[in-house]
Amino acid sequence: MKLKGRKVAVLAAQLYEDLELWYPYYRLKEEGVEVKIVGMAESPEVVQSKHGYPARIDLKADKADPDNFDAVIVPGGYAPDHLRRCEKTIAFVKGMDKQDKLVAAICHGGWVPISADAIRGKKATSFFAIKDDMINAGAEWVDAEVVADKNLVTSRTPADLPTFMKEIIKKLQ
Repeated sequence: MKLKGRKVAVLAAQLYEDLELWYPYYRLKEEGVEVKIVGMAESPEVVQSKHGYPARIDLKADKADPDNFDAVIVPGGYAPDHLRRCEKTIAFVKGMDKQDKLVAAICHGGWVPISADAIRGKKATSFFAIKDDMINAGAEWVDAEVVADKNLVTSRTPADLPTFMKEIIKKLQ
């Protein structure tokens, strides 16, 4: 329970990648973190993963205040393509970045910090399919399990989750 008192938002939308949401969610809870699943402003109360697993939204992006969180995690799947279209979601992530709070993304999750202009000038990684998007948004793309640069932590795929979470936990200590 070494992170008791910390609060982390995990973003969720339809077709999120199961492991990339639930692994961080439960791993952080094991460390004593208060974890909130944050959906888009117009999100349904429950969103389904790529494999049909439901996630209940705790808080909508239009009610999420960066002042109340220590970090935000963006899982991949197809959800980031929906999340980046929500102005309130992008404003929340942008607010976290402007306060130098931890912004973490895995797989296609990198699309959200791209839209929030939170990767420009930083080293980052992602699923290889969005490598060009990351580079065009100003990141120095690196093919590695996890890349940490300032307040940004990124990883490539579910196979990288153990190193992704070790880095996030280290940054939250």
